Order: sequence, then structure tokens, then C-alpha cells
Amino acid sequence: MSIWQRLKTLFKSNVNDAISKREDPEKILNQLVIDMREQLVTAKKQVAIAIADEKRLKKQFEEAAARANEWEQKAMLAVKAGRDDLATQALNRQQEAANLAKEYQKQFESQREATEKLRASLRKLNDKIEEARRKKDLLIARQRRAEAQGKIHETLSNMGDNSAFDTFDRMAEKVDQMEAEAEAHEELSEDMLGLDLEAQFRDLENTAGASDALAALKARMGQESQAAQAQAPKESAKPAQELSFEELEAEFASLEAQQPAQTQASTQNNGDGRGF
Repeated sequence: MSIWQRLKTLFKSNVNDAISKREDPEKILNQLVIDMREQLVTAKKQVAIAIADEKRLKKQFEEAAARANEWEQKAMLAVKAGRDDLATQALNRQQEAANLAKEYQKQFESQREATEKLRASLRKLNDKIEEARRKKDLLIARQRRAEAQGKIHETLSNMGDNSAFDTFDRMAEKVDQMEAEAEAHEELSEDMLGLDLEAQFRDLENTAGASDALAALKARMGQESQAAQAQAPKESAKPAQELSFEELEAEFASLEAQQPAQTQASTQNNGDGRGF
């Protein structure tokens, strides 16, 4: 095989393969039915022409037979009139018309047989077209069903690795975790609120206990004076500031340093009073 023959074969095979891949059964079947119906229309026209020829030949046969009969009647009339010459001419015309009628009759009968065959073929063609149309509908339905099944199987094959379902499960676990964390935060907030309240009540109790201890200490030391009572509302109106341990020690050291000076001043005042 020459290289050109091989190239020609390769080209034809590639073209046929491309055509086969591009063929859509539904479109091709619809086109075939359209072509068949066009052929049916053409066949109907041909059968109609044949029927018209049959009717024309029948009419010509009947006219020729009528003329033959007419010329025979004229020949009989000429014989009765004693005109044999006219009778002879009439018989000649009658024979010509009879021969023509026989020819028309033969053509008419042949045309009638052909027309009957054409009508039968036309009915058969119409039946085949109707059968093809029904088969086309069935084949198209089967094609669509096969395409739907193919797409479903393709989708299932693509999902065969369960990646989508795994993602759904993973997202469900993530949502569960988020809900659990939200519930935990809510519980912690409630617990912290309860601890806050408890701490505030403990502070109130400690403050009340310290105030009671301070009042008892002052009662023992006899240092409750009217001036202290006058200052008490002002001090109570001022919110107490809690001191650190170092600040508290510094305050007490300052008080202890002031105590001897106050004691000495009090002694001097008492001596001056006695002098008076």
C-alpha cells in the first residue's frame, strides 16, 4: 500500500470517527423521519400523476368506443337509405375508432394495474414511515434514559471517594464543637457571675466585721468623742480605699510617730491648765 493510500485511509477513518462521535441519535432520527415524509410527499405526487393518466386513458377509451358505436349506427342508417358508399365509409371510420378504442383500453388497463401497484407501495411507505416514527420515539426515549443513567453513574463515580460526604461529616463535627464551646462559655459566664456575687457578699461581711471590731476597740480605748462622731458621716460618705500591705504598714508607722507628739502636747496642755 502506497503512502498516499495509507494517508487517504487514515483521513477517512479519522473523519468517520469524528462523525460517529458527533452523531446525535435524536437529531439523526428526527432528520430521517423528515426525509421519509418528504419522500412520501414526492411519492404521493407521482401516484396522483399516475391516477390522472389512468383517468385520462379511461376517458379516451370511452370516447373512442362511443365514436365506433356512432359510426356503426351511421353505417346502418346509410344501408337503410340505400347508400352503400356512405355505409362503406362509415364502417371504415367505425373500424378506425374501434381499433383506437382497443388501444386506449389496453393502455388504460396497464395504467390501472400500475396505479394499483403505486397505491400499494404508497400505503406500504406510509406504514413504514409511521412505524419509523414510533420507533424513533422509542429510541429517543431509550437514548434519554441511557444518558440520564450515564450521568447518574458518572456522578456516583465522581462521589465514589466519599469526599463530599466526608466533608459533610467534618462540618457536622465542627458545628458540634462550636455549639459545645458556646455552651461552655455560657456556663463559665454563669459561674463567674456567681463567684462575683459571692465575693461581693464576702467583702460586705468582712467590711461589716472590721467596722464592728473598730467600734469595739474605740469603746475600750474610750476615744469616741463628739468630734469623731461629727467626722464620722464625712468619712462614711467617702468610699473606703483598700490599701496594700506596704501602704497599710506605712500608715500605721505614721500614726505611731504622731502618737508621742500628741501625748507630749496633751501633757503640756494639762500642765498649763494647772498653772492657771
